[in-house]
Amino acid sequence: MEITTVGIDLAKNVFQVHAISCTGEVLVRRALRRAQVMPFFRKLPPCLIGMEACGTSHHWARELTALGHEVRLMPPAYVKPYVKRGKTDAADAEAICEAVTRPTMRFVPIKSVEQQSALSLHRTRDLLVRQRTQLVNMVRGLLAEFGIDIPKGLPHALAFVRRAIAGEAHEVPKLAAKVIGALAEQAIAVQDSIHRLERDLLAWYRSNDLARRIATVPGVGLLGATALAATVTDPSHFRSGRQFAAWLGLTPLNNSSGGKERLGRISKMGDQYLRRLLVTGMTSLVRRNKHHPSAADPRLNALLARKPVRVVTVAMANRTARAIWAIMVRGEVYRMPVTSVATA
Repeated sequence: MEITTVGIDLAKNVFQVHAISCTGEVLVRRALRRAQVMPFFRKLPPCLIGMEACGTSHHWARELTALGHEVRLMPPAYVKPYVKRGKTDAADAEAICEAVTRPTMRFVPIKSVEQQSALSLHRTRDLLVRQRTQLVNMVRGLLAEFGIDIPKGLPHALAFVRRAIAGEAHEVPKLAAKVIGALAEQAIAVQDSIHRLERDLLAWYRSNDLARRIATVPGVGLLGATALAATVTDPSHFRSGRQFAAWLGLTPLNNSSGGKERLGRISKMGDQYLRRLLVTGMTSLVRRNKHHPSAADPRLNALLARKPVRVVTVAMANRTARAIWAIMVRGEVYRMPVTSVATA
């Protein structure tokens, strides 16, 4: 009998394969070394291959698609219910093979090499920003031991760090100054690396039409636009803007039963990085609204009049996600609502 469906549990060196026929009969259940994966699938006729969406899944999906197979990626959380008993590689591969055939299963679009490269810039920058924060906080803590308080804000901290590198921080004891100087050098090096990554992101942004269109939405800047353009492979994969917002975890959790609707806090499902960028962008809009209330969106003013600030920023992030979905699907730029233009 011919293999029609394959479930593969990805790993670093040992891959587990579970293959069935059109009638559901198990034909292959075996482990493959990394070097055996491509020769094994090269011998198979075109078939349906299921994988869990993980760090290496997009690479393998592109490789197997090039061989003529149909590859579908699934969120691991959606595959887990199909595992019958204890977790093993063989049980995972069998569950993947079962899940990929379900008509209601949701799949993850395969990312291109260009998209993954842009996302690698984002992930690296995010890591370096956390490292910079750790180094600056360490410097602040050490200086506090000697009664020195740096004003709030990264520019003030980096200004003191540069003084320490130049040997101008005379208020610090010599022995402590050596330690602070070493931390300062690392902080400046990390800051320079962040600037280089941001220049690369800016160059990618200028060459990407979708990212430029997303950036026309108020509150969405360089980081948000490039991250969304690199992450969302096919916006038509979502039926509506609300489904897109739900995918980002910006819709309420539903715990309804017996005809009674109970909506809780936002689900926080999906990509945490994208959600954080959207909420941060809306927070900046709210802050700008305090200084320039006449130029703000009247819908934002109406929300702030009756809801707490954090609720408003999340609600605006939800609305922004829907607008971004419409921009991606229709190929347009953001247009300010007529009511906002009339009141401005």
